[in-house]
Amino acid sequence: MTRNVKSISPEDTVRRAAELMKELDVGAVPVVDGAKLVGMLTDRDITIRSTAAGQDPSKTRAGDVMSTDVRTCFATQTVEEVLAEMGDVQIRRVVVVDQASHSLVGIVSLGDMATKHSASTDQALGEISQPSDSKA
Repeated sequence: MTRNVKSISPEDTVRRAAELMKELDVGAVPVVDGAKLVGMLTDRDITIRSTAAGQDPSKTRAGDVMSTDVRTCFATQTVEEVLAEMGDVQIRRVVVVDQASHSLVGIVSLGDMATKHSASTDQALGEISQPSDSKA
């Protein structure tokens, strides 16, 4: 897992979020209100929910376009449990939260899993890569 993850507030602008994504070379940033995880903002969220809608990135708040149905896991869960969840819902990253406070601890990505547990990742990658029935 990646620890010391940078995050944004729901009040930050989409422009600030995009700048942080560029700086960190990532496609998603957690959105936290205080210590509480309230969403995730992805480059896809910015493109589909903000840019395609003609919103001004300097005025649009991250909280207005973030995804709120964020899948999380605990640091104590097994690799197999987390990979199964990732495969079931076709996601490439999961936010790791503290079991007691549900505050942000880190992010685990499929890439993280692949470098440590390549045999376990094969099935999850196949499931994650299946075409989705829904259209964004």
